[in-house]
Amino acid sequence: MGDYGAGLRPGERAPAGYSAGAVPSRGRLAAEPECTTRSPFQRDRDRILHSTAFRRLTYKTQVFVFHEGDHYRTRLTHSLEVAQIARTVARQLRLDEDLAEAIALAHDLGHPPFGHAGERALDKVMHDFGGFDHNAQSLRVVTGLERKYAQFDGLNLTWETLEGLAKHNGPVDVASAVAKVARRIERWQSLELGSWPSAEAQVAALADDIAYVAHDIDDGLRAHLLTLGDFEGQPLAGPSLQRVRASAPADNGRAVYELTRRLITVMIADLVTESRARLAALAPQSPEDIRAAPQATVGFSAAMATDIARLKAFLFERVYRHERVMSVMRDAERIVADLFAKYQADPAAMAEAWYAASQRLDDRRRARLICDFVGGMTDRFAIAEHRRLFDATPNLR
Repeated sequence: MGDYGAGLRPGERAPAGYSAGAVPSRGRLAAEPECTTRSPFQRDRDRILHSTAFRRLTYKTQVFVFHEGDHYRTRLTHSLEVAQIARTVARQLRLDEDLAEAIALAHDLGHPPFGHAGERALDKVMHDFGGFDHNAQSLRVVTGLERKYAQFDGLNLTWETLEGLAKHNGPVDVASAVAKVARRIERWQSLELGSWPSAEAQVAALADDIAYVAHDIDDGLRAHLLTLGDFEGQPLAGPSLQRVRASAPADNGRAVYELTRRLITVMIADLVTESRARLAALAPQSPEDIRAAPQATVGFSAAMATDIARLKAFLFERVYRHERVMSVMRDAERIVADLFAKYQADPAAMAEAWYAASQRLDDRRRARLICDFVGGMTDRFAIAEHRRLFDATPNLR
């Protein structure tokens, strides 16, 4: 990725006192003996990697449905790319790399099939039952819906990883869907929803921005919704494209990769430089000083934040809202809505264990269970279920 600024030597890691790893973890909901070979946050990362929900991300949409091509990002590859960027930034800022990676790997576990299209559909059908939010669902997954351990439901992650999942985008409104899920956790101890999260969680959130901006450009070019020439005059991408062309790449494929990697490098460099300046001004002595800060401690410069916002607006217009993408997503929303309605009318159409569980619930709790069942599906399983239950299924192409 290149040199992201003076400071640490390549490969050097010296966690600072403001790192979440500099103090003992606040623990886990279900008490467990510590692992003799891994830190608590390494253990969290490993549990996330081995979870069923993480494997399902293989066949969950990022922008393009999985069968549209082998090289488009999925939620899994996106999450891996976010984790790599998060580790890079965390190392430069002397943070706990394992915690940043764990939060990055888990941040999309709650996404339903077909990405944001599935989220819109589930939120609509759940309107009278509390709605649907993928960030809240990620918390539900790691605190209950994963059921593989003998002593507890969920993954029994540390307080710090749960805090990062709940608050990685900043302080949480008490009326939000995330806050409603967090209240169950807070019977154990408060996630302090009104404060900033750890610096590691802030890193994970901005690594997400870096990854999806750069790689959605790659996927948009691969899908022929964009051409390299479209980026002339665009913020960030335009200057990077000029440097790419000056290097005279041998073919278009190499030019695309050169563009995206240079974009990632520029955004990481700005994030590290600006965050170091904020850290120097705040002079935090502990992770609690990060949480109590009056603003985010990790962030882009004002100029970079403006350029990224403009580039996101360009991608929304040219890729996310392109009729080819929207047509597929409308059909995907129909599949999700149809499945929910079918299971609501006939719970026996669900998998046997889910049907059995639904029989003990009132209407509101049964709707949430059906939502959990549909929300956990991969794209391909949702399509297969729709074909099993309905006479006609959209082709999603």
